[in-house]
Amino acid sequence: MPEVKDYNILKHGRLAPGTGYARPRQELPTRVRLGDPATFVMTDFTRVAAVTMGPCATLTAAVERMKASGVRMLLVTDQYNHVIGLITSTDVEGERPVQYLREVGGSWDDIMLRDIMTPQERLEVLDYDDVRRARVGDIVKTLKSVGRQHALVVENLPDGGQQIRGIFSRTQIGRQLGMPFDSIEIANSFAEVGAALAS
Repeated sequence: MPEVKDYNILKHGRLAPGTGYARPRQELPTRVRLGDPATFVMTDFTRVAAVTMGPCATLTAAVERMKASGVRMLLVTDQYNHVIGLITSTDVEGERPVQYLREVGGSWDDIMLRDIMTPQERLEVLDYDDVRRARVGDIVKTLKSVGRQHALVVENLPDGGQQIRGIFSRTQIGRQLGMPFDSIEIANSFAEVGAALAS
């Protein structure tokens, strides 16, 4: 058995103030077309960490977390890391806080994520197996048809449960397509989209 004397002591020092930490990073293609695989525009949580907060966090804290993380949506999770809701920058900046204060009183600083989040039972999801076979145009058409800013993607687990595998964002898709999402025209059938792309 080797002895400790056979090894070297590494140089060590103090951690500098303001030091961050490494995070997994997914490199999405800079430019995509409607006919590209849908996964080219999906943020994959096996490659980049989801940004989460607890239900008792304040709206102010959520806004700060979104800004610091460069995202416009947070998953709201319980102490077991189960997703119990979703909050977007649109929720925070829109009518929901105003309506909540009208109904229960208080001030902006009193509002917690649980008060205005979209709860788990109202979250619509896409199946990862379908997404793997889909194209960017399919996701654009889906998001336009349901009028959502984001779409969660779930993966079925061997034990019969689900996990959130990733997310689609209108903003991200528009950026990768090189045009504002709302200006993207989607034909009635994907065959028409294919024909438009070929021309």
